[in-house]
Amino acid sequence: MTGSDENLTAVLYKKGDLRLENRPIPTPKDDEVLLRMSAVGICGSDVHYLVNGAIGDFIVKAPMVIGHEAAGIVTKVGSKVTTLKIGDRVAVEPGVPCRYCNQCKTGKYNLCKDVVFCATPPYDGNLCRYFTHAADFCFKLPDHVSLEEGALLEPLSVGVQACRRAGVTLGSKVLICGAGPIGLVSMFVARSMGASKIIVTDIAQNRLDVAKSLGADHVLKVELDSQPKDLAKKVEEILGSMPNITIECSGAESSIKLAILATESGGCVLLVGLGPPEVKVPMVNAACREVDIRGVFRYANCYADALALVASGSIDVKKLITHNYKLEETLEAFETARTGAGGAIKVMIHC
Repeated sequence: MTGSDENLTAVLYKKGDLRLENRPIPTPKDDEVLLRMSAVGICGSDVHYLVNGAIGDFIVKAPMVIGHEAAGIVTKVGSKVTTLKIGDRVAVEPGVPCRYCNQCKTGKYNLCKDVVFCATPPYDGNLCRYFTHAADFCFKLPDHVSLEEGALLEPLSVGVQACRRAGVTLGSKVLICGAGPIGLVSMFVARSMGASKIIVTDIAQNRLDVAKSLGADHVLKVELDSQPKDLAKKVEEILGSMPNITIECSGAESSIKLAILATESGGCVLLVGLGPPEVKVPMVNAACREVDIRGVFRYANCYADALALVASGSIDVKKLITHNYKLEETLEAFETARTGAGGAIKVMIHC
């Protein structure tokens, strides 16, 4: 493994400017491993960076390697690494925190202000042939778990964190707003945690069809002129009662309004989707009915549980993969993910 021509890499230079270029193969630090990347999924945030050049305060100001949903094979280990060996197949948890701050020490390392997260400016991602990563944030895959499934542990971990924060448990009635990948993995996890009824909303019928085929009890199409109050009544009619938990995965203001109005008094609205920095919502309604509104940011201590759900067969994330591309076809893959062509749900790139 020598020479710069062996590490084909997808680099986002600026809004709308994604290129494939050769970069040198990196050398792992003492506590890192060098991975030959195998599978990298395209996330909505990757597409957002390509289309808009930024997500909130995270702005692409310099060329950035894209990609963070990943799995690969260990090809070299740092001198202090004892938990992994060459040939191990691993899933990559993309955020490496400082490990020393109060948030890290109390287990909330996703809130560490110094976390280095793949493909979040200014840090590079892992859509490339070779990539180095902290060994303790690589999770060895059992032989029967594929590398594609390993890559999908990243979005699945978002679902685990969301359902934990929302308090999903046996008998929960759950409304999920948005039938994209995060809505679908949240549906998977909610079911595995004991939710008895799940209803999913979306503006796209094809996505609702997928949600129904993957286990949603009910689906509800949101028309562009739909009013949140009317939709809330429909949700209650369909379920037979108001949901006690709503997981909002779209970030749209109208959907957040629906989430609050539809959730039963004393219930919880969990905000996963990232939309405009400020939205107008029925806050007094939530306050008077003691509806808890909680946020979620990525995940912490979820990868091992996500892997256990997949390894046990409780959740089949492979069903989310609709398109497969080679690394050399990255530009085409992103176009598919951006447009949703061919009913794209999860687009996987094979490195």
